[in-house]
Amino acid sequence: MNRLDRLSAILIQLQSKRIVKAQEIADRFEISLRTVYRDIRSLEMAGIPIMSEAGIGYWLMKEYRLPPVHFTEHEAMAFVTAEKLVSKMTDTETTRNYQSGLFKIKAVLGSEIQEKANDVSEHIGIVKNQYLPDSVPENIQLKTILDAVLNKNLIKIEYMTNAFLQVNIRTIEPVGIYTQGNYWYLVAFCQLRSDYRNFRLDRIIKSEVLKERFQQKHPALQTFIENTTTEKNLTKVVIRFDRQHFRYLGDQHYYMGFVSQKDLGDQIEMIFLSGNLSGFAVWFMYLGAVADIIEPVELKELVKMNVEKVKIRLNG
Repeated sequence: MNRLDRLSAILIQLQSKRIVKAQEIADRFEISLRTVYRDIRSLEMAGIPIMSEAGIGYWLMKEYRLPPVHFTEHEAMAFVTAEKLVSKMTDTETTRNYQSGLFKIKAVLGSEIQEKANDVSEHIGIVKNQYLPDSVPENIQLKTILDAVLNKNLIKIEYMTNAFLQVNIRTIEPVGIYTQGNYWYLVAFCQLRSDYRNFRLDRIIKSEVLKERFQQKHPALQTFIENTTTEKNLTKVVIRFDRQHFRYLGDQHYYMGFVSQKDLGDQIEMIFLSGNLSGFAVWFMYLGAVADIIEPVELKELVKMNVEKVKIRLNG
């Protein structure tokens, strides 16, 4: 990207939120902070009313706005691609709102780009996995939850626990939501447990946003996710599959913490990061006749114990 295009992009970025940090600009364009400062100075010299404060960031003077910006062909294609993912991964209301916004975006596109954007939609598809739900359950209301997060409203939920298959009533202070695999999760402070908890949205049987608001200041969602990942003990697992049987593996390994694979000729070596070796051992038993455990030794012992248990049941 040449400097003129970057300056224009930085100006658009400054309009996208109330305050933009210099590091955000540097990360986006992969430039140094010194270059960011120089670019900001160039915009100021061009008459752009940019306000700043050390340690805070940059923002545009109130009421200053650029005239409508034309989208590029690649940006338009990205919007159309995202539509497919939104329809698969979010609830009906969010999908409807996104499609409404996409119509407005298409309305300002040039005729040639508009035609390409409409045509490319027919060449992007989502293939359903027969082992996973076809769509997000209708009881998941992302917009309602996000409104409660922004307004700091308490939410009363009826939640189906995974361990005991019981429905519990909780009053929670919502922090944020994130998606992992095929599920959405709500991070919240549970008043019953006086601690932070993860709630899988498809297990929330019923929810009610209360008028009462909470005053407690919670950590940022990303901080919580990073801490959770750090606290979870992940074990490196290395296994090797016989090449002739590897094609029958399917896509189950993606749900077991798969990281990478390497071709070793007669075998395919796969690396995983597992947070549950006992569960991994059970999964490995389906593949034990055509695969070898390279590490860790603990996993080998768990598989041996499972094999002995199976022998006892078969001989019982």
